Amino acid sequence: MHTMLFMESIVISLGGSVFLSEDADISFFQKLGNLLKKLSKKYKIYIVVGGGKAARTYIKIGRELKLDETKLDELGIAITRTNAALLSTIIEASNKEIPHTTDEAKNRKESIVVMGGTTPGHSTDLVGAELAEKTKATRFIIATNVDGVYDKDPNKYSDAVQIKKISVDGLIKKYGTDWNAAGSNVVIDGPALKIIHKTKLPTFVVNGKRLDQLEKAIINQSFDGTIITK
Repeated sequence: MHTMLFMESIVISLGGSVFLSEDADISFFQKLGNLLKKLSKKYKIYIVVGGGKAARTYIKIGRELKLDETKLDELGIAITRTNAALLSTIIEASNKEIPHTTDEAKNRKESIVVMGGTTPGHSTDLVGAELAEKTKATRFIIATNVDGVYDKDPNKYSDAVQIKKISVDGLIKKYGTDWNAAGSNVVIDGPALKIIHKTKLPTFVVNGKRLDQLEKAIINQSFDGTIITK
């Protein structure tokens, strides 16, 4: 008998820059909503939404006002929760109350669970990694605004090279496991790498704007992006 209990869990860390970009339009939201609804028949999907440019703008102003890092983080978290609230209205099958913790999210019964940030000191990537660990997710997908991990920022350097596969140890060597500062815009933040390393969590980095590639990553087909290996 097919039972909901044995559905695979997938956690998606959806970058704020994917969700609300300069060219964000209602059709992208609708297509994303339809894709997630379709996939939720087969998977239990958890989505952690980032703060993106709006959060970085608030944090930049706050920093100029000499607010401390905790306060800056709190501003960023508030934006991620607003983004999550917007996404949850687009996805009918999702929760309407945004969880404050990964435990709260884990215990939600909806087939699609949407949340934002939780507490200061880390990014939504860490929230996603923590949620993936708690829900025993089979895959953790980081949906960003570039096609995976590159040797340098492809938005700044035209000769940046996409890395198809990289070990989590390689990433830790490059970025460390510390949380640098509120609003840091790195591929994956250090504390999240620590969890990915500890849990040997299969992690995929994909361009969330390319919904065909996002779908492939979710259903575990080969996709244009980066696989982070143990």
